[in-house]
Amino acid sequence: MRRSKYIRPTHLSQGSDRPRLTTSAMIASIASADQPTKPAPFGKTLAALAEKDERIVGMSADLAKYTDLHVFRAAHPDRFYQMGMAEQLLMMSAAGMAREGFQPWVTTYAVFASRRAYDFICLAIAEEMLDVKIVCALPGLTTGYGPSHQATEDIAMFRGMPNLTIIDPCDALEIEQAVPAISAYKGPVYMRLLRGNVPLVLDEYDYKFELGKAKLLRDGRDTLIISSGLMTMRALEAAKELRKDGVDAAVLHVPTIKPLDEEAILTECRKSGRLVVVAENHTVIGGLGEAVAGTLLRAGVAPAAFRQIALPDEFLEAGALPTLHDQYGLATSRVTSSIKSWLGT
Repeated sequence: MRRSKYIRPTHLSQGSDRPRLTTSAMIASIASADQPTKPAPFGKTLAALAEKDERIVGMSADLAKYTDLHVFRAAHPDRFYQMGMAEQLLMMSAAGMAREGFQPWVTTYAVFASRRAYDFICLAIAEEMLDVKIVCALPGLTTGYGPSHQATEDIAMFRGMPNLTIIDPCDALEIEQAVPAISAYKGPVYMRLLRGNVPLVLDEYDYKFELGKAKLLRDGRDTLIISSGLMTMRALEAAKELRKDGVDAAVLHVPTIKPLDEEAILTECRKSGRLVVVAENHTVIGGLGEAVAGTLLRAGVAPAAFRQIALPDEFLEAGALPTLHDQYGLATSRVTSSIKSWLGT
């Protein structure tokens, strides 16, 4: 793994009575201790899908092991391409493969795809509407390795790119369902990836992923939480906690950030008297929150109140992931307390 120059000893150790944080603490799973998980759902699903579709090839920039593409590599070694630490070359090569009739699935870290290879994705892939699937690990605050690895602004960058579909899945089940749906869609896709042992959440809600569609997972009279990615898991957990205090929370899961399911959002936000909270694992700038706010403003829909749970517009600290989630407001307890304070309960 490429190490961050932003990791500083003061973030890893504070005083002789406190142990230095280990690597496992820095990249800890987002799953709670007793939560069911599935290992490498992306890699396993793609490998199985490739058994039926000979167009599919896997490509990575020296990060197959860290994006679960090593599972695909083991199953289809003759259809895997290691491009080295050169993300621009990776994207240009994927464009060439797509032009030859293949369906490249490209993996790297979200920071490297968005910051280093943006122009190559834009002009070589998106402008040409090529069938390239870009799947990127470490979205938002899913690593403790500091700003060089935390892709807190990737959605903001990619939302402005024409032709690019953006997916932010919640859990292992959704990843398993999204991969074949993305493959069936002809065109460029950017998907944020939860890797390794991924929580299993949506199986309790009879969930079925549909490209471009939001899903109301639970209804509620007091507040509506609109969320994507891992924050849907946190929203559902917070809704259960809020229920104990007599607060009835609805959760609208929005896995497709672009194109946005504006109809579903407007339908739910038109229900009177509810606080609307958008929760996302992304900077407060340019992500799902501002996409929802723009949708409401253009449609002339004004909820009782509108709030955002998101990362601040700043470079984040390095450190233990659970601690960072609490510090920056993404932990379930912080989501719960924020909503209670906004409701005045």
